[in-house]
Order: sequence, then C-alpha cells, then structure tokens
Amino acid sequence: MEQNVLSVNQINEYIRTKMDADPLLTGLAIRGEISNYKLYPSGHHYFTLKDESAALRCVMFKGNALRLRFRPENGMKVIAMGKISVFPRDGAYQLYCTAMAMDGIGDLHAAFEQLKAKLAAQGLFDPAHKKPIPKFPGTIGIVTSAAGAALHDMLRILRKRYPLSKVVLLPSRVQGAEAPGEIAAAIRYANYYKLADLLIVGRGGGSIEDLWAFNDEVVAHAIFESQIPVISAVGHEPDVTISDYVADLRAATPSNAAELAVPDQDALRQTLDAMSASMAASLDRQLKSARRHLNVLAASPALRSPTGYLEQKKTGLSHLENRLISAENRIIDRKKQGFIGLTAKLDAMSPLKVLTRGYAMTQKEDGTVIRSVHQIKPGDQMKISLSDGQLAASVTEVKENAT
Repeated sequence: MEQNVLSVNQINEYIRTKMDADPLLTGLAIRGEISNYKLYPSGHHYFTLKDESAALRCVMFKGNALRLRFRPENGMKVIAMGKISVFPRDGAYQLYCTAMAMDGIGDLHAAFEQLKAKLAAQGLFDPAHKKPIPKFPGTIGIVTSAAGAALHDMLRILRKRYPLSKVVLLPSRVQGAEAPGEIAAAIRYANYYKLADLLIVGRGGGSIEDLWAFNDEVVAHAIFESQIPVISAVGHEPDVTISDYVADLRAATPSNAAELAVPDQDALRQTLDAMSASMAASLDRQLKSARRHLNVLAASPALRSPTGYLEQKKTGLSHLENRLISAENRIIDRKKQGFIGLTAKLDAMSPLKVLTRGYAMTQKEDGTVIRSVHQIKPGDQMKISLSDGQLAASVTEVKENAT
C-alpha cells in the first residue's frame, strides 16, 4: 500500500482548516495578562496572553486595533476576544484577537486614566498655566450644541445675572465621532478671531459614552492652547472629564458655569449702593472738617483785622531786627577785642621790635639771614637792617670766637 506524503504547508493548512471549523475555537473570550507587547509600524499588535501555568501567542490586526479605546500595556489583565487558528508559514497556532477589554474595569475608564496620566506628564493640568477668569466679561463665547437644553439654561442665567455681557454661540456637536474635532475647531476659531473674553465649553449630562468627546486629546490641547480663559461645564456635578482638568476653571454643571462666568447684578447693585453710601458719608465728614477749619480761620486775628495783624507782625519784626543788630554788635566787639589781643602778641614777637632795642639783622645780598661767621668771607657784600633803615656793608675781616 503506497503511503500518502504531504508537504509541510499542506499539513499546516489542514490543521488550520480543522481549527477554523471547530466552533469551540471561534468566538472565544480568553482572560490573561499581557506580556511581550509590541506595536509594529504596520499598526498590527503582537503580544502574549499568559496565566500562572501557560502562555498563548496573540495578534490583533490594525483594523481591529483602531477600535480599541485604551492602549494595551505589559502586565495589564485583559479579556481578549477572537478565534484560535494556525499561521501556516510558522506552523504555530495563535489567537487572532478581534476585540479586547480590561479585566475588571471598563475600556472607557482605562482610556480615561491613560490619557489623564499622559496629559498630566505633559503639564496640561499644571496650575501655573491656569488663566484668571475676567470679573466683568464683555463677550462670552459658548461652545456647545445649539439644540441642547444646556445652552438655554446658560443663556437664561447669563441674562438674569449680568445682561451687560454679549453672548456668542459657537455651535458644535457634543457627542459622536465628529464631536471632538468640531469642539476643538470652535475653540481655535474663537481664539483666531478674538471673539470673546471668556469661553464656556460643555454640554448637559449623560452617560460616559455621551460625554466622551470631552475626554479627547484633541479637545484637551485646544483648551490648553486657548489664549481666552476657558470654563469647562460638562455633565452633572459627579461627572469629571479631561476637559475639566485642563480648563482654567471647572464648573459642576453648565448652569453653574454661567453663574461662575458673570457677577450677579443684584449683588453688584448692593455693592454699588454700599459704596455710594460710604462715599457720601466720607464726603460729609470731609465737608464738616473743612467747615470747622473755615470757622477757625474766620476767627483768626489775621482775617478779622488784617491791618492790626500786619501791625502786630511789623512790631515783632522790629523787635527781631533790634535783637539781630544787638547780637551783631556784640559779635563785632568780641571779635575786635580778640583782634587787638592778637595784634599785641604779634607786635611783641616782631623782629622790628627787637631792632628798636639796638639790635641789627644782617643778610646776604640774596636776603639770607647771617647767623654764623661760617656763612660769609672777606669781600662779601651784606645788608644790615636797623630799626630806622638799612646799611650796605662789605666784609673786610672774618674772626671766629675762640672756644
């Protein structure tokens, strides 16, 4: 009997056909932990699912991967859906994954936490980047659905609280695949044309799927890059979105956003009335103080009798002048006495005074005083000063005293 010989490809194809026909191996949901996760440039995801005692190779092609709401990571516990089949080229069986969910946590929640961590690392939530909300906005831009009840609530509250603000509607879809792009485009449009002093971005309540447009990275960056301050007003008070973290101010609801955006005109009137009363009281105090000062001035002698006041000042000036003259004369006398004393001392020490007592002063022709016989020799000319004149003399002999 002749044996049937098969090629490797034939046997692999046979096994693949058998596995594809097995209903147990199609429509599978397998729980495991991701390891060896790799994302290739082609967009295909390759990874291994493992538990305590076994491992299973898996692949998720790009078309299915695009529908993932979260980014798979090593160590993540998931439930992978798909079918088991053989890749004929390698002869290895693997799970062809068509969908994936976080084990014990929803896909949307996982995607929210991943994007939140990513944007926090980029600094989009940093309080240092928060812009102050204007106290009295002239124009408020609202980015929301034109047909939503949230818009009517905001308009009603804005008109009631502060009708001086102008409102500009920037309509956009607030749910669905096109919503994130439209919301981001509306924010950038308002900034490009400087349409408002303040933006309110949001919508009314709904499920997490309904609010998901405000958890989009494109919307987050549009809010962060906005030069116009942004109030995020998404859903009800318990609802928290990525937009709430990025915005300059988070409102619990759209109605609350309108309340935060503008002051209350009734409170403003009360404040203005209080300020007006305070100003009037202050002005009254100033007037009373000025009146008292005026009364003091009116009672002063200068105003009651200007000529008498001037005469009084003139008399005082005369007394002051006499005192100054007396003081000046005393100073002059004291200085004069000092001068006389110094003159007498100077006269007593004058060389001329010595000459009057019969002494003489001899000098060389250049004026040098001769104090020793060593300063002169026979034939030198000298000058002799007496008390009443001078003599010119010639040296005929120099004799030194014997010691």
